[in-house]
Amino acid sequence: MTRAFIFPGQGAQTIGMGRDLAEACPAARAVFQEVDDALGESLSALIWTGEIETLTLTRNAQPALMATSLAAMAALRAEGVEVTAAAYVAGHSLGEYSALCAAGSLSLGDTARLLRLRGEAMQAAVPAGQGAMAAILGLDFATVAEVAQEAAHGDVCAAANDNDPAQVVISGHLAAVERACEIARARGAKRALMLPVSAPFHCALMTPAAEAMARALAQVDMQAPLVPLVGNVMASAESSVEVIRANLVDQVTGRVRWRESVAWMAAQGVAQTYEIGAGKALSGMVKRIDRTVETAAVGTADEVARAAAAINGQQDG
Repeated sequence: MTRAFIFPGQGAQTIGMGRDLAEACPAARAVFQEVDDALGESLSALIWTGEIETLTLTRNAQPALMATSLAAMAALRAEGVEVTAAAYVAGHSLGEYSALCAAGSLSLGDTARLLRLRGEAMQAAVPAGQGAMAAILGLDFATVAEVAQEAAHGDVCAAANDNDPAQVVISGHLAAVERACEIARARGAKRALMLPVSAPFHCALMTPAAEAMARALAQVDMQAPLVPLVGNVMASAESSVEVIRANLVDQVTGRVRWRESVAWMAAQGVAQTYEIGAGKALSGMVKRIDRTVETAAVGTADEVARAAAAINGQQDG
């Protein structure tokens, strides 16, 4: 059965994530240790016993979620499941870095350092309190894009995350996002929720962060991924290092085309997705995009065991 490994993005973080993986599997524990070494601090201590407010800071959440995903991937490998058991890898925003690391395109240490820089650059791009993001539920992407444009009034306001058929996240200047929420409600949105994020991601206000990532990515060694990456910017498969590198820069200011990415994979015959890492948010999105695609979360030792048994059974069959 054709499957994809998908990797979660910001918002999935919880205190304690990945701890049982580290306790159950030496290879998973080694991932957390290598990330700690790369960053020169005990990020794992923050992940397992810290304060959620500190973990949720963008500079911490991004490498922490990646570490948890790669620990789950290491645990799968210990059970005989390689990344090549998937036809594609994909990740939501920062999850794209996790996907590339899992697919052998980036080293674990480089990925941790890139995500720490990415988090800091995104945080620094807009002064605190000037930007915002909001989730619009119950309107399709085209309608939300019109709402954002109508609300801009010279400010930045854009449809930033096209998550599934009934969930689009907008991003931009605070006042414009607030206006967009009012317009969306008037257009029939079921809900328009301001999100507890520290910066307005995936819009033009992130241009300074994109410039910082362009400089950093130019210095990092990248290999062609062992499995094609379905990227946020293109919503189709890519294996060219040069194209992926450019897309990672564009991704900072560009829209996360998750709905289109999942639909594209389903059209290529993907019938299963395994969400590698914390939470089950992406699995819910997949189900809302295409009910025929099976989903499974792989973020705990028990979930790893179940996934490995299923995948190995299909491969043996």
